[in-house]
Amino acid sequence: MPRINMPKSSPGLDMTPMVDLAFLLVTFFMLTASVRVNEPVIVDTPGSHSDKLLPDNVMLISIDVAGKPFFNITNPDVRIKTLERMGAQYRIDFSDAEKKRFAGMTSFGVPMSQLKEYIMMDDVARAKVKSPGIPIDTTGIHNELGDWIQFGRIVELTREKAEQTKAKDLGRTGYKNEPLRYAIKADGKAKYLSVKQVIDVFKKFDIYRFNLITNLEAD
Repeated sequence: MPRINMPKSSPGLDMTPMVDLAFLLVTFFMLTASVRVNEPVIVDTPGSHSDKLLPDNVMLISIDVAGKPFFNITNPDVRIKTLERMGAQYRIDFSDAEKKRFAGMTSFGVPMSQLKEYIMMDDVARAKVKSPGIPIDTTGIHNELGDWIQFGRIVELTREKAEQTKAKDLGRTGYKNEPLRYAIKADGKAKYLSVKQVIDVFKKFDIYRFNLITNLEAD
């Protein structure tokens, strides 16, 4: 009796679930990722063995190797309201478009007279600007860095109180709001006097607790 050869078929693998999973992961990372904005100042911080992380709600004063101070506050709403107060103080009107762009910026180191132009620059043009630093004069009448710190603190405290009142009215028990932290990020080669000037401004507004940003050294 002749031998019957059964047709052979190669095993198949359905890739549809794996492709779907890949697209879901790509979509997730696209929606959750944030655009990294280039910092206008490079600060080579000194090393230390501290492993504490910088909090999310922070006012950061950076000091470059030449001793020029840069200002940043992370909360976008607080940034906008602080800009409005600075505009009123120095009689400069900022448009809604300028406020929106300012909210998405990081540190900046230009005086108020140059800020409008600096805000509306694109990232490429802004990266080419040699920032002169925010004017700081602890003995003079107009201390722009001091004004940024003062108004930023006032706006943040007002926001915290409003959030606490809202939580109380809604009956939200156990509400915790991350308070504003203050930090100084100074270049390891910056002169001590430059750092002391910033500390003196903090002390002027009764800010005695702040973090010094350093690089973690390996043991």
